[in-house]
Amino acid sequence: MTEHVLTLDLDGVTDKAGLMERCAGHLELSDRFARNWDALADSLAGLPDGPESGPVLVVVRNWRPYARTRPEEWEIAQEVFAAAADRTPALSVVLALGGSS
Repeated sequence: MTEHVLTLDLDGVTDKAGLMERCAGHLELSDRFARNWDALADSLAGLPDGPESGPVLVVVRNWRPYARTRPEEWEIAQEVFAAAADRTPALSVVLALGGSS
């Protein structure tokens, strides 16, 4: 089984609505994704779609500007990412340190 890598590029994201839109598109989430924290947590936990799908790696890039401008939202986002990865052994979420502003 090969690892499926998804890149969540937050370049230009300035608020929660932008983050949720970016997650919906970059993470291949369902059209029914409700664009709130609980829905993001559920969707992340569901990314490895079944035991044959293999592990999923989500690489979050260009996150620093969003983290600086919306620190409270960024803290929640990190908690959601961490909780989903803790609950889902086939899911890893990493922050890319290079290439971020």
